[in-house]
Amino acid sequence: MVPITLVDVAGLVPGAHEGRGRGNQFLSDLSRCDALIQVVDVSGSTDLEGNPVGSGGSEPIDEHRFLLREIDSWILGIMEKGWDRVSRKAQAEGARAIREHFLERLTGIGATEHHVAAGFSSMEKGHQSSPDPASWDQEDLRTLATAVRKSMFPISVAANKADNRSYHGSDLSTEVESNGGKVVFTSAEAELALRRASSSGLISYQLGDSDFELTAVGEENLTEKQRTALVSISSTLSSWKGGGLVGLLSEVVFGQLSRIVAYPVQDETHWIDGDGKSLPDAILVQRGTTAKGLAFQVHSDLGEGFVRAIDARSGMVIGADHELADGDVVSIQAKA
Repeated sequence: MVPITLVDVAGLVPGAHEGRGRGNQFLSDLSRCDALIQVVDVSGSTDLEGNPVGSGGSEPIDEHRFLLREIDSWILGIMEKGWDRVSRKAQAEGARAIREHFLERLTGIGATEHHVAAGFSSMEKGHQSSPDPASWDQEDLRTLATAVRKSMFPISVAANKADNRSYHGSDLSTEVESNGGKVVFTSAEAELALRRASSSGLISYQLGDSDFELTAVGEENLTEKQRTALVSISSTLSSWKGGGLVGLLSEVVFGQLSRIVAYPVQDETHWIDGDGKSLPDAILVQRGTTAKGLAFQVHSDLGEGFVRAIDARSGMVIGADHELADGDVVSIQAKA
C-alpha cells in the first residue's frame, strides 16, 4: 500500500461561490488537489446540502452537477476580474493578451499554461462560431471556465450508501465518464465494518478486497449472527465493480493522474533503512519521470549533485535521463 494524501473539503453548499457555507474557502481548498472525488449519496436520504431527509432526497446527477456549477462559477469569477481592461487590450494585441491574463489570474488556484491552453483548445473545437475573444460575453467566458475546470480538476464519484440505493440510472456514470472520471459504487459503513473486524483480529482482510477469511480468534469469538453479517457485507461489496474506495483511489492515481511508484534506497544491495525497514520510501511520480527527476523529488541537494543512479533490481548503472518504470527500486549517487 502506497500512501497518498486525502484532503477533506466537506461543507460545499449551493451558492458557495457567492459566499454561502464555507464559501470560497471551500473552493480554494480544491486548488491544493491533483484530482477530486465527490462522495455522492445514492440512497436518496439527503438533500443537496447534505441534510438527512429520510427519503425523497436529491438525485445523484443533480448533486454532481451542482458541484460542477459551483466550481465553474468560482473559476468564472476569477477570470472576470479585470476582463473589461484586458478585452480592450486584446483589440490591439490579439488573443495572446487574453491567454496571458487568464494564466495570471488562475495561477493562484493551481492552473498551468497547459490547463489554459487546453481550455482554449476545447473552446475552439466546440464553439467554432464564437466571436473573437476580445468580444466574448459572460456566456462565452463561462464556457471557457468549464473547459478549464475539466482540464484542471478531473472528477470521479464515490457513489456511497449503494447498499441502500434507490438510484439505478446510468446518467451519472455517463456524464462523469464522458469527462474522464469514473463512478464506483461503495458503502463506507460496509467497508468500515470489515476494517474494524480486521483490526480486532477477527478476520484476515486486505484493504480494498471484498473477501476475507476468519482467523482463529474469529472462529472462537464471532457469533453466528456476526459471521452472517460479515459474509453478507462481503457479498454485497463483491457484487459491485471497481473495488470500492481503494479501487477508485487506485484508478485516480495510476489511471487519471498517470502516476507510477518509485522506491529510492540508500544501498542497492540492501533495500532497508537504518531501522531495518524494507523499502522505507515510496514516492508517487509522474509517468515519464527520469532518474534525476526522482533525485530532485527526494531532495533538491540530491538532484543538484546527481552523478548517476543504480537500478537495484538489475544492478545496472542508469543515467540522469533514464525514464523510470512503475515499481523501480533506485539508488542515487550524488556529489556531497
